[in-house]
Amino acid sequence: MKPTSKFNIFSAVCITRYALMKIADKWTILVLAALSEQPYYFGELKRKIECISQKMLTQTLRKLETDGFIERKVIKGNVTKVSYSLTKLGISLVEPLQGLQQWAITNADELDQHRQVRVIK
Repeated sequence: MKPTSKFNIFSAVCITRYALMKIADKWTILVLAALSEQPYYFGELKRKIECISQKMLTQTLRKLETDGFIERKVIKGNVTKVSYSLTKLGISLVEPLQGLQQWAITNADELDQHRQVRVIK
């Protein structure tokens, strides 16, 4: 891909590089993919995304909120709950993320074959 105008993903100080680094994080992709289905409470997200620690989920949610990808709503009641949902910016990532997810599904068998060959050698 050619850089366009003032943006250059290969530059260490370019916002586009920062954006790609944020999105490319494995936990970020999984949290955004989950929230693309529906809003979730913290505990529901933790159960949905297997093997994520409470600390990592908390850090990921905070970063996504700070960067404007998700919205955090505190719901007061007998028990205070916190709900997370995608913002307009987060929703704009759904289609590209679904494309990556579909690519992974389409190529899963081939990827697995390459991994098995490496293990056997």
